Amino acid sequence: MIRIIGISTVALALGVALYGMVAAIIGVHRRDAALVRSARTAAYANFALLLISNLAMMFALLTHDFSVAYVAQVGSRSTPAFFTAISLWSSLEGSILFWGLILSLYTAAAMYRTGPRLGSMGAYANAVMLGVGAFFYMLLVAPANPWGLVSPVPLDGPGPNPLLQNHWLMGVHPPLLYLGYVGMTVPFAFAMGALLSGRIDDLWLRVTRRWTLIAWMFLSLAIIAGMWWSYAVLGWGGYWAWDPVENASFMPWLTATAFLHSSMVQERRNMLRVWNMTLIIATFLLTVLGTFLTRSGIISSVHAFTNGQIGIYFLTFIGVMLVLSLALLSGRTPALKTPAKLDSMLSRETAFMFNNLLFAAFTFTVLLGTLFPIIAEAVIDQEVSVGRPFFNQMTLPLCAALLFLLGVGPMLPWRAAKTDQLRRESIPPAIAFLVSVVLAAIAMERGLPEGIKPTMTTFYGLLAFGFSGFALVANVQQFTLAASARRRAGGGSFGAALWAASNANRRRFGGYIAHLGILIIALGIAASSIFRTEVEKTLNAGESMTIGDYSIRFDSLYARREPHRDVVGAFVAATAGGREIALLRPRLNYYTERGGEVAATPGIRSTFNEDLYLILKNYQPNPGAHVATFDVIIEPWVSWIWWGGLVIALGAIFGSIPRRGERVPTDAPHEPARVPERETVPAGSGV
Repeated sequence: MIRIIGISTVALALGVALYGMVAAIIGVHRRDAALVRSARTAAYANFALLLISNLAMMFALLTHDFSVAYVAQVGSRSTPAFFTAISLWSSLEGSILFWGLILSLYTAAAMYRTGPRLGSMGAYANAVMLGVGAFFYMLLVAPANPWGLVSPVPLDGPGPNPLLQNHWLMGVHPPLLYLGYVGMTVPFAFAMGALLSGRIDDLWLRVTRRWTLIAWMFLSLAIIAGMWWSYAVLGWGGYWAWDPVENASFMPWLTATAFLHSSMVQERRNMLRVWNMTLIIATFLLTVLGTFLTRSGIISSVHAFTNGQIGIYFLTFIGVMLVLSLALLSGRTPALKTPAKLDSMLSRETAFMFNNLLFAAFTFTVLLGTLFPIIAEAVIDQEVSVGRPFFNQMTLPLCAALLFLLGVGPMLPWRAAKTDQLRRESIPPAIAFLVSVVLAAIAMERGLPEGIKPTMTTFYGLLAFGFSGFALVANVQQFTLAASARRRAGGGSFGAALWAASNANRRRFGGYIAHLGILIIALGIAASSIFRTEVEKTLNAGESMTIGDYSIRFDSLYARREPHRDVVGAFVAATAGGREIALLRPRLNYYTERGGEVAATPGIRSTFNEDLYLILKNYQPNPGAHVATFDVIIEPWVSWIWWGGLVIALGAIFGSIPRRGERVPTDAPHEPARVPERETVPAGSGV
């Protein structure tokens, strides 16, 4: 019965999506409001249908209904309920089903929020979102059907991939990733709606501003959660390996970040219309490309669904969407061009344009390094590897330049800067740069592990510290200047003035908060990369080793049986300053239902200042004389990366909160905003 409900609702959702797409298009051409309204109803119905299908699959997983193909593939009676539930997205078919739910949710929410106010543009946007949904529902009906019948019904299943049932973050990372990926469909759909309807002003930007920002926030959190999962689960002491699937989530983040900046130039200066359309098309297509890389089976990755057989469907879909969107854009390009030009090189729009060029170069570099091995293997039938040396060499200069612009951009006004005011505002950040570089250089001289000489990475790490200090002071300075200007104008305390100033322009100050999150992450990456110390050693029970300020004593091994795995671990005492500070339990997990696959769980003592990270690599449980080999790592400031992600989310949330009395954009005639020739805010206010 559950299987029938699940497959029937998905098949019905496909029919409803196709109907809604056609009804929206015909309704616009015939000026038939009833048809357009029925297309919006189709969006709501699709969400209900996909919700029912996902709940049915969740019920089948939790009740161990092994007659359902997907449950037989990933289910197991011994798997804990939490990991059983999240196995909904642990394999190909279930992940597509969950993806369809998120897409239907975004489509319904976008239509509910905009309603009929956007006229033909909104109707076309609905048609695009329903069309994208129809593609995914088609996959669920045919090549990626999770509701197949298994006969005879097995008594048990193998359970999910061991790496996906080894940490609670797998209940967080994939949903965040899908919310970020799928959310980029909304601005893409409204951009296509603008091109189809002829509304080529900035209405679609204003409509989708918060949708894009929220999707970008989810994607940012997903990337950070994925780094944290890699760090806590894979047992290698790192958090970013330039893995193809990591890159697949990073590329749309780069283009979306560029879009968030350049869209402000279009709104304020009526520039970059074609470029913004190109960026949002690229962002959407890169999310689909990431889905293709993960699910096609053409790459080998701990993140990928290597049994994927739907690559050709995704390639076809990417090709069709690319051709259609570029055809629409090229047809409207003459109308999108405007005579607006840069007034000065010392202006915020110039900084944003350089920012976009760097993001575009960054995206191309990552795309090249990700796809080149795949293309080379297909063309010359020879395996080619592109690893971290290539990515580091190519992207570190770009990262340094972006950190520099992160500080320069907020200091520059629109149109043209006054050189004397810019000179005054540049002094504190410049001092911060020099101080940061000197302090980092001293720390490098004293803190680099013995025998390690400075390299290109340490040089760019030095720049990272310097430009982070520069950008940090520059961004904080904007808060101070804005609060001071408000206080002069209206009195009151500094805190009240700061709150009033930030509330007056939440989008801008939300951006400054997000900038601070990026800087925290940059410092965490620089410190944990440059000052990382690692030692591998074999110890007998009772023996100790020294690393940095820590003494590590191996006490004994232990073994136990958990419901879904066998565990062998070690008791390790960490001592610092003459006192025991932690008892760590690094371990190896053996999943017998999965053929004895092994997943490591490191022992981690995490503080604000640094992490002590232990990996159990090998062991010999000799009677009365346990022996074990450990990889011990000290990584300074690595926890700053996770905290920086939360600060980014805080900035995105603050920037997306509408001001009191703010009107919802409509299809009324609209003239793009212009910046007046003379600013009316006090000089030096930072606003």
